[in-house]
Amino acid sequence: MKEARWWKKVEDAVQCELCPHRCKIAHNRFGLCSVRQNIDGKLYALAYGHPVAIHVDPIEKKPLYHYFPGSKILSIGTIGCNLFCEFCQNWDIARATADNVKNRLVEPEDIIESARSSGLLGIAFTYNEPTVFGEYVLDIARLAHNAGLKTVMVSNGYITPEAIGDIYPFIDAANIDLKAFSQEFYRRYCKGDLQSVLDALLEIKRHGTFLELTTLIIPGLNDNATEIEKMIDWIVKNLGVDIPLHFSAFHPSFKMMQRKRTSKTDLDCARKIAINSGLRYIYEGNVATFEENNTFCYSCGQLLIERRGYTIVQKKLQSSVCSCGAKIAVVQ
Repeated sequence: MKEARWWKKVEDAVQCELCPHRCKIAHNRFGLCSVRQNIDGKLYALAYGHPVAIHVDPIEKKPLYHYFPGSKILSIGTIGCNLFCEFCQNWDIARATADNVKNRLVEPEDIIESARSSGLLGIAFTYNEPTVFGEYVLDIARLAHNAGLKTVMVSNGYITPEAIGDIYPFIDAANIDLKAFSQEFYRRYCKGDLQSVLDALLEIKRHGTFLELTTLIIPGLNDNATEIEKMIDWIVKNLGVDIPLHFSAFHPSFKMMQRKRTSKTDLDCARKIAINSGLRYIYEGNVATFEENNTFCYSCGQLLIERRGYTIVQKKLQSSVCSCGAKIAVVQ
């Protein structure tokens, strides 16, 4: 077992300081994420070294459309999550308990060797919430940078400033899931809070990590035009007009099996609001798309990267500058 990094002793318990829940955990009990346990007065990270999913993915699947587009990345995930989204699309591993952790240990060095020997861009921490296996992330990410590999977080952004300060200097790019722009939504449907995520976004940006955002549009819950306008206004003012935003379609899952799927029309409406509010790069996911999956120059309108699903079929952007002279927010 791996002793956790972010915790302190409090009275007859330990307090985890990895995420904003700051769980106080009594002897032999677990944090809300289910993978951090108090054993004899010390906090242990039970998911360390126990990935339940290891796959090679297109980086577009994360989704990251503006970070080394067309590359492949080694994706790993464990079990556990620190939010409780009723619409979770990966609930089978997010809500698994420590009893489900595989006994086979995969050391950080093994992950690095797999990525390097396969000629991949690097490692993506994804599938479940990587914050809950933060110690594993940190150890792998440090080695990855020493090996010349890139690192990616696909996260809900529910993490403390202390943990951001330790982890994100070693994270090159991240896609953060901004689930809604309503404290009531976060409280009721995720058992979290919006402000903690917004604070984390600002802190992650401050550390220089390349950022993209995803919002899962759920009909009747977070698709209100006024709420979307407020969200885009916050993004533009605090993160800038160049941050790519992915509107993704919901499909019935977990505790929301009876709610209808998100239509392409729903995503088109959200995308139109974002465009009108000044964002330059807005994409649609989980639906059949046409131009909404492509990257265009915000200045002259030229098609720069054409996609079919997660595959790039045409790329005209050789540097980060369009032929018209406009600087494009793409790292390649």
